[in-house]
Amino acid sequence: MTKKTVGIHHITAIVGHPQENVDFYAGVLGLRLVKKTVNFDDPGTYHLYFGNHGGKPGTIITFFPWVGARRGTIGYGQVGVTSYVVPEGAIGFWEKRLAKFNVSFIKTERFGEQYLQFDDPHGLRLEIVERAAGEENEWTFGGVTPDVAIKGFGGATLLSAQPEQTAALLEKVMGLEFIGQEGDLVRFRSSGDIGNVIDIKTTRSGRGQMGTGTVHHIAWRADDDEDQLKWKKHVEQHGYGVTPVQDRNYFNAIYFREHGEILFEIATDPPGFAHDESQETMGEKLKLPAQYEIHGEKLENTLIPIEVRELNG
Repeated sequence: MTKKTVGIHHITAIVGHPQENVDFYAGVLGLRLVKKTVNFDDPGTYHLYFGNHGGKPGTIITFFPWVGARRGTIGYGQVGVTSYVVPEGAIGFWEKRLAKFNVSFIKTERFGEQYLQFDDPHGLRLEIVERAAGEENEWTFGGVTPDVAIKGFGGATLLSAQPEQTAALLEKVMGLEFIGQEGDLVRFRSSGDIGNVIDIKTTRSGRGQMGTGTVHHIAWRADDDEDQLKWKKHVEQHGYGVTPVQDRNYFNAIYFREHGEILFEIATDPPGFAHDESQETMGEKLKLPAQYEIHGEKLENTLIPIEVRELNG
């Protein structure tokens, strides 16, 4: 059976103070807070989702913000860099905007593309690249308009304990196409128009240590529940142990750790983020899964208050 994912569904990372997280991703990067909920395994802390206007797969970065958590170490067994894509001609806007908010960045080039590389306030490594593909993000906030706004993920750079095996997984199991090699990076591309370019670093760094400023997992797209079950069988047939389906309220998820020690998830596109609130009001109120609704008032009083606010720079 041949299977091909269209690309990244979401990326989930660990950060520090939730207001700092909101200020950066909404206030500086101009993303929409599309869902404010809780960590299903630790409901005393948030799970925050940021994406484009509609909260579409391929645009969603999610965070577990833990105040006072130890700083992580970026290394093999992790996503090393999360890449965002903006419209062609927008890179100059982002240079000025990052400078305005005192975000240090460097300009680099690989595979014929220019990148702005920078860290978020908690050490997560990010980059911005221009590409024509992908629909504009209709969300306008804090001076970020659709003609320059982040469209979604450009892709990611994977740091693997066994780069050759991770590369084989992407090509032979996940269905990505080999594009080429430049220096110590091997590039693959999926069929999607965003979240589709994956680089694997062939040289190994030290082992990553989970903590603030690190990616917890990367999730790939499945069309629906039926397609996800086909993915589960497909991945298991290639020798990977896959979890049972987990209900994450806004998608269903299965997980496996690939041979390079990176945690992979395969997530369904539906039902999406507007099934428990309207698309117009997404992210405004705390939304809880059914098992925690009885504790809603207590959780509201426990969680650190946060707000999406425009920043002056």
